[in-house]
Amino acid sequence: MSPEKKRLVEVAKESLNVGLKKVRPWGYLGDMGDAINQYVMSNGYSVVQDIGGHGIGLEFHEDPWVSYVSKPGTEMLMVPGLVFTIEPMINMGGFEIYEDEKDGWTIYTKDGKPSAQWEIQVAVTDDGYEIISY
Repeated sequence: MSPEKKRLVEVAKESLNVGLKKVRPWGYLGDMGDAINQYVMSNGYSVVQDIGGHGIGLEFHEDPWVSYVSKPGTEMLMVPGLVFTIEPMINMGGFEIYEDEKDGWTIYTKDGKPSAQWEIQVAVTDDGYEIISY
């Protein structure tokens, strides 16, 4: 793997830790999303705007939809018991993407540049959070 691609993967992984620092009961999802976006941009990358995290429950990809380009003090309150994913898609180029028409699932960057993504599931607790899966 090239050093440039390795750095992209490292920044994508570290963005999860940056977001986790903002996960707390009665905080806003927008605080977490903004922290991730600011960190990613400060490293010269972009965050995909059309794909976000999601709530975890009985259905696949439940509410809330979790944005990583949100503003502080916005989006849903992180109440104790909320379970959601943090999974920003980080691009080496622009944030624009498109979906594979054949399978309706695979995502590509419009500019063809590399992208990296990690996913964790987080439960908000009375005094912070717990990582459910990594």
